[in-house]
Amino acid sequence: MLDPNETPYCETLGGGLWIRIAQDESDVERVAQLNGAIHGEGVAGMTRNLATHYPGMRGRDLIFVEDEASGEVISSLCLIPWTLVYERVRLPVGEMGIVGTLESHRRRGLVRAQVACFKRRLAERGCLLSLIQGIPYFYRQYGYEYAIPLEGCVRFTGRDLPPAPQAHFSFRPAALEDVPLLTRLYDEAACDLPIRTARDEAVWRYLFQHTAATETETETLLIEDEGSRVAGYLRLPAHHFFDELTVNETSRLGYDAALAALHHTVALAAERRAPGVRLNLPPDSTLSRAARAFGARDMGAYAWQIQIPDPAAFLRAIGPALEQRIAASPFAGLTKGLPLCFYRESVVLRFAGGRLAEVVRGGPAEGEINLPPHAFTPLLFGHHSLDELRAAYPDVSVDRAWRLLVETLFPKVTGFLYPSY
Repeated sequence: MLDPNETPYCETLGGGLWIRIAQDESDVERVAQLNGAIHGEGVAGMTRNLATHYPGMRGRDLIFVEDEASGEVISSLCLIPWTLVYERVRLPVGEMGIVGTLESHRRRGLVRAQVACFKRRLAERGCLLSLIQGIPYFYRQYGYEYAIPLEGCVRFTGRDLPPAPQAHFSFRPAALEDVPLLTRLYDEAACDLPIRTARDEAVWRYLFQHTAATETETETLLIEDEGSRVAGYLRLPAHHFFDELTVNETSRLGYDAALAALHHTVALAAERRAPGVRLNLPPDSTLSRAARAFGARDMGAYAWQIQIPDPAAFLRAIGPALEQRIAASPFAGLTKGLPLCFYRESVVLRFAGGRLAEVVRGGPAEGEINLPPHAFTPLLFGHHSLDELRAAYPDVSVDRAWRLLVETLFPKVTGFLYPSY
């Protein structure tokens, strides 16, 4: 939300170009028009609403490059704040969103200059990680690495669906007054995921009040049983990358409710002339598992790209999760230092009686546990196992004496981030 008392920021890039932050609604509107010209009108609306209504977002989070001579905004990106839960630890996150430059001004380093400003803003906000849904490869140059599944896709036509359950289920649009119920259902479902998005009632209200006619507009359907009791919900985005009817979120569902949901979405797809149903859901959700049992095709998944500005600070923050993993393992009560060598820097995790006593940063090193930074990120988030990383990167090496402890602290897990806006 905009704060007229916020200190202005400007930085010269030379040649009459300046990096600025949004100070007022006219700045927001100029950036929105740029994003609309590059990405489409739905993204223009999303820009306006994020900047003025999204919980926790401030003017300093909307960064842009202005041509002083014309007053034109020619490039922009933004920081979208939300919270990631790592096991039980809540972590502040800064998503790099809505990146774009007018075609006539590309390849001039404008995004790189704004990324430097973005990283300073991450530090100001105390964000322990940044992520982006961005295009393939490009963001590796800024230290981002694929590390959490994004839009895990199951494609389903319904040809092999068994008959609908005998119990009758109905589907109705959710409304603003359903937000407390949706918050509870979301929290129950998210608890099944070791890495997940936190979503409170304020974010739910944003989803209902400020996403219509924007790129993130989504239809939310409540599933009710014969007694009009809510059995769960589905969310269907209006905009996505494919032709099928897409489900991008669901609560926990019993088998009958899941079967009814599959029948309902197949019928909606036919009604809307879509070639099938696409489930962008965690692979272990009941809806995904049922669809696969009924002949759905697994299309694989893309991934969120993650960047960790300060690995030592991040490891300190997730200390409770690491301690929990130690306590449930043969290493319960561990008193030992774990040296993690990232080649250009190193970190030692010092455990005492099973507690993470301290995290000590060091300089360049090569030792008994060697992990290039780009390989450590997917290990840290359970996206790849140690064996998978060792097969892909010859410069990943772990001495046999440390292997079991490393696998205990950083196991492969199934994380998934539902949209936060």
